[in-house]
Amino acid sequence: MTSTNRALVLFSGGQDSTTCLAWALSRYAHVETIGFDYGQRHAIELRVRPQLLSKIVTIDPAWAPRLGEDHLIDLSLLGKISETALTRDVDIAFCNDGLPNTFVPGRNLLFMMVAATVAYRRGLDVLVGGMCETDFSGYPDCRDDSMKALQVALNLGMATRLKLETPLMWIDKAATWSLAQDLGGAALVELIRADTHTCYLGERGVLHDWGHGCGVCPACALRARGHAEFVARA
Repeated sequence: MTSTNRALVLFSGGQDSTTCLAWALSRYAHVETIGFDYGQRHAIELRVRPQLLSKIVTIDPAWAPRLGEDHLIDLSLLGKISETALTRDVDIAFCNDGLPNTFVPGRNLLFMMVAATVAYRRGLDVLVGGMCETDFSGYPDCRDDSMKALQVALNLGMATRLKLETPLMWIDKAATWSLAQDLGGAALVELIRADTHTCYLGERGVLHDWGHGCGVCPACALRARGHAEFVARA
């Protein structure tokens, strides 16, 4: 049964956010999307977003009337104050604190805060994000506790009753591929494989079995391993 709630999906143009968009379109009567330009090294993800939005509504006839406005927000300030492998042309490595230098401090917190502000203006009451505590790089702002605490803070600070949904929080990457298949069949799986972008280095190039990417960065390795496990389970 479709909920009458109105959702805003954090939609980067990657595998996880596209799966979350399909998840939201299958559940909510009205769905809008929001993306962020923060000076990311893999800005190609922003360029694939419009095509993904135009294609995903062809997968299920019920989805087209539910998909509303897309919002692209300039958060270049985040890139200017961050010294990370996602915002600078440096090698990916682990830092002294044990976190990879692909961690952009405050990114997901800022994304959710800005999304909540847009949702407030647009009359939307659900925020959907692709944060995951099962397959993640140790990012503290991907944890379930972080999202739950943020939901409380946003609602206290804005006098709202926003709900933060993270449908991928407790599943691995193979299960994320399976969820896409459950939501939109082979057509959605192929859309995610061929049209989304996840590679940290912004490599498009060759279309692998698991999608586009350099094949060696942590995001590509995780995506490729998950796809292989998904195929093996099928």
